[in-house]
Amino acid sequence: MLGYPIAVTTYADATSWSMEAAHRGNRAYAVSAANTHVLAHARHDQLFGEALLKFDLICPDGTPLLWSVNAQLPEEEKLEERVYGPSLMLELLKSTEGDSDRSHFFLGGKQETLDQLSERFESNEIAGTYSPPFGEWPAEEHEKIKALIRESGARFVWVGLGCPKQEKWIADHLNSLPPAVYFGIGAAFAFHAGEVKQAPGFIQKFGMEWLYRLCAEPRRLWKRYAIYNSLFLFYTIKDHIRG
Repeated sequence: MLGYPIAVTTYADATSWSMEAAHRGNRAYAVSAANTHVLAHARHDQLFGEALLKFDLICPDGTPLLWSVNAQLPEEEKLEERVYGPSLMLELLKSTEGDSDRSHFFLGGKQETLDQLSERFESNEIAGTYSPPFGEWPAEEHEKIKALIRESGARFVWVGLGCPKQEKWIADHLNSLPPAVYFGIGAAFAFHAGEVKQAPGFIQKFGMEWLYRLCAEPRRLWKRYAIYNSLFLFYTIKDHIRG
């Protein structure tokens, strides 16, 4: 889609893939749960696009993106559901409950948010959390984060820095990050900590989650949806015309 490889996958397969990658432990692997905003941004912003192409697995996170993917697939291969980032996070946490060899690290967000996440997922091995400072980071901050992850021994690192910062950070440091599976998961921290409400299931099913979130946070999100939803439609039509 828009020049980026979207995995035709399910929660079960994405979870299995992530578990196998973590078990190998030979390098850092990058996973993105992408929606139309992410792909349109990647197509529009060359640096972000180059970062996204470094990811090992890009899952179809948004319902409109799922529709676009299914439109290109034969009937027997069509996906029945998207692989929503916050839900994928829950699936992996559930699959590793009580497993000290498959620990997790939470990077990003406020310390209060990370504390709430640690409390909610106390049945998991939470190897570490870190709330980095806002703004641009000096080189020593990047090295500090890598050292914290390395010392924790975490197999799964959840990076909640917001898009596109989280994807760019993972991609820029992929070759020097400690071996683990790194996920760019956007608002999942706020959802699972109970700070932001998720759209009801029927709204998600009809692909209107973006409108629900826009109504909840208009000042922060209006530009994202006004620009990038439109760009996604424009690029999709343009690519279709070009064949």
